[in-house]
Amino acid sequence: MQKQLSKKEKEFSAYYLELGNGREAAARAGYLMPKKAAGRLLERSEIKKYIHSLLSKHEDVADARTGFRRLAFGSVADAVRLLDGERENLDGLDLFMVSDIKIPKGGGMEIKFFDRQKALESLAELEKAGSDDTALPFYSALRKSAAALEITGEDGDSDEA
Repeated sequence: MQKQLSKKEKEFSAYYLELGNGREAAARAGYLMPKKAAGRLLERSEIKKYIHSLLSKHEDVADARTGFRRLAFGSVADAVRLLDGERENLDGLDLFMVSDIKIPKGGGMEIKFFDRQKALESLAELEKAGSDDTALPFYSALRKSAAALEITGEDGDSDEA
């Protein structure tokens, strides 16, 4: 049976992902002998799995940020080419910003785009979430979640490795 990670172990994992240095991560998480603690923690399978899950979530946030940037700042030139009748190379057209294409019975074509303003607002929210100190939005959210867990008492394990 796997032991649930303590708040301190979760903080270590988040710092390790952010810093890439076990000793620094352990020191920031509050371990007294950071080098020794980092070695012990990084050997544990639960810690490795948790770090991997954090990395997956971080990649999801990065993917969302990339998508919002494409929507907010991308070109509509390929959609205009499609509207003008260029249909030979459909696979080569970048239609990421297109939300809907309709071809009415009477002919012609109607193209709707995703809302650039909403994409900018979503991008700003992602950036704002990480504005406290220099942490990335993902790490900031992790710290807030860890604090919320501590307040609600959902993490009953000890704080030592």
